[in-house]
Amino acid sequence: MLKRFKRAWYQHRLSNPEHQHLFDPPPPGEWVSIDCETTGLDRQNDHIISIGAVRISGQRVLTSQRLELLIQPDPHRMPMGADSVRIHQLRESDLAEHGLPPLEVARRVLAFIGPRPLVGYYLEFDVAMLNRLVQPLIGIPLPNEQIEVSGLYYDHKYKQNPDAHIDLRLATLMNDLGLPERKAHNPVNDATMAALAFIKLQVLLGR
Repeated sequence: MLKRFKRAWYQHRLSNPEHQHLFDPPPPGEWVSIDCETTGLDRQNDHIISIGAVRISGQRVLTSQRLELLIQPDPHRMPMGADSVRIHQLRESDLAEHGLPPLEVARRVLAFIGPRPLVGYYLEFDVAMLNRLVQPLIGIPLPNEQIEVSGLYYDHKYKQNPDAHIDLRLATLMNDLGLPERKAHNPVNDATMAALAFIKLQVLLGR
């Protein structure tokens, strides 16, 4: 009931009717796995530098249907530190040359995800960062359902042994599920790993 009320409130507050499709019923058996790379972990002061997303259809990850975007740096923010450049392999000059303006990135993200539920690994942080990007365009946070892969994995392991310590690190999760790891800190790679884990866990949990 609360979710329905919140969605109705968001729909009422939508400031851009061009994006009314976000409230359509999602295509059956489709999800979008999404990941953001950021300048840091502060939801208020750090910024997204790149976004990756892949569509999921049934038990298939549609890597040919992916979103891969860089965002132009905000001239008012602090430049990325050396550690961030080392981790993401992106420089300020790369973002300035190949990145898109934030509002254009927001439009492309909304067009790609549509009304589909979002899947991700520690998705709450990514959605919080994405909301800062899309709210200036649509006036509301993302209304999409959110599915946390680490939560599904916890449910799976808890069913096996309620008393066990459950390691929720992505590398542990992928290894335990027998899934291939990809190079980390690349948003498309991270989104793809989350998508593979989601599909496997859906089967294991009988959903």
